[in-house]
Amino acid sequence: MAYRRTENVIRRLAAREQTILDAAAALASAGGLGAVQIAAVAARAGIAVGTVYRYFPRKTDLVAEVMARAASGTINAVRAAAEAAPGPLSALAAAVAALVVHALRARRLLWSVLGEPAGAELDAAQRGFRRSLANELELRIEAAIAGRHLPEQDARAASAAVLGAVIEGLIGPLAPPPADAAGVRCAVVQEMTLFALRALGVADARARGLVVQLALT
Repeated sequence: MAYRRTENVIRRLAAREQTILDAAAALASAGGLGAVQIAAVAARAGIAVGTVYRYFPRKTDLVAEVMARAASGTINAVRAAAEAAPGPLSALAAAVAALVVHALRARRLLWSVLGEPAGAELDAAQRGFRRSLANELELRIEAAIAGRHLPEQDARAASAAVLGAVIEGLIGPLAPPPADAAGVRCAVVQEMTLFALRALGVADARARGLVVQLALT
């Protein structure tokens, strides 16, 4: 019986932590990292300020965890999309498309994770997240080169360039306003993925058929 109580306590603690993180992520999605203040998080989560501090003694700890979870979700989605594709080139297209989809769904939050100035304590984490995402793209570029689907090129530099294009083109300060219509978002996914594939050396006609199939299924 004591074991069951302990298990229940662990579940309650985990649920409370998730509530805090969900509240912080919602604030970051709306107003960036600067909006993640302990009092605001507590109010949104419906708990006391002291409770937030028990889980996260410093605001930086909370912000770091929000960033880590958002980055992990994006990285896992990119990896899963690529691994589910039938071949090297389709895996590359799927990885880019998944990254674009995540950027469109969580523009402000992903910008906070990847590009927004976050202070010295979080700079290294942001660079790590960007490197991890670029690594996922690099793996797919290398495989496509090995399969003769892409011309020979520096896969590391190319992956960084593709990631930079997505960040600046979709979520950075120069990005156009977000589209509300589902059809427009689908077109953005296709066009951004086509842009990346063209930049990597894929012929446009071949890429367009591949991207339409991936984006609409």
